[in-house]
Amino acid sequence: MESKKNTKADVGRNSSLYVAVGLALMLFLSYSAINYTTTDKADIDIGQLVFDNEDDDDVPITEMLNTPPPPPPPPAAPEVIEVVEDEEDVEETIIESTETTQEEVVEIEIADVEVEAVEEEVDVPFSIIENVPVYPGCEGEPNNDAKKKCMSEKIGKFVRKNFNNDLAQELGLDSGIKRINVGFKIDKTGNIVNIQARAPHPKLEAEAKRVISKLPKMKAGRQRGKAVNVPYGLPITFKVE
Repeated sequence: MESKKNTKADVGRNSSLYVAVGLALMLFLSYSAINYTTTDKADIDIGQLVFDNEDDDDVPITEMLNTPPPPPPPPAAPEVIEVVEDEEDVEETIIESTETTQEEVVEIEIADVEVEAVEEEVDVPFSIIENVPVYPGCEGEPNNDAKKKCMSEKIGKFVRKNFNNDLAQELGLDSGIKRINVGFKIDKTGNIVNIQARAPHPKLEAEAKRVISKLPKMKAGRQRGKAVNVPYGLPITFKVE
C-alpha cells in the first residue's frame, strides 16, 4: 500500500505556536470564569417611590390685591392780598443838577501850601570858585590866589611828611619817576570826601588815600555867598632809584 503523506511536510514545525495560543486561550477562559458573578434580581431595590394621594398638600390660592395710589394732596389755598389804602404822604426827593453855567462864579478855598526848598548839591571847580576853601594857617592871605598857593604848599608838605617813601622799593617797582593821581572833594562843611587814586600799584593807591584822609578840616569854599563842594586834584610824584 502506497503512503499518501507528504514526506516533505513537517507537522511539528508550528507546534510551539499552537501551544502558546492554546495556553493564552485557557488563561482567558479561567479569568473570565473567576470574575463572573450572579445576583438575585429580587433583592435589587431600584429605589421606586410610591406616592399616596394623602401626601398631597393643598396650597391655598391667594388673591392679588391691587392697592390704589394715595390721592394727591389738596391744592394750597391762594394767598389773600390785602389792599391797604395809602394814607401817608410820601415826600419826594428832588435831585438838583450840579452843573454850573458859564456866568456862575465858583469859589474854591485853597489851603496854604508849604514848599520845602531842596538844597541842590553843587560842585564848583577850585580854579573858578569865588572864595576858595581855606587850609588851616592860610586865613591871613589877602586874596584867592594867595590862599590857593598857600593851600597847595601846605598840602604838598603834609603829603611828603606822611607818605611812606620806602613803599615803592618794598614793592620792587622799576627805577624812575612814578606818579599817583589823587582826587577828592572839600564838602560844604570843610571835610575831605570822595577820595580817589590811580597809581602803578594798588598798595600805592591805598597809601595815597590813607594820607589824604588825614588832611585837617578846612573852611568850606563859597560861591555867591553859599557853601559848595569843591573838587581838588593833587598829583603826587616820586623817584624810585
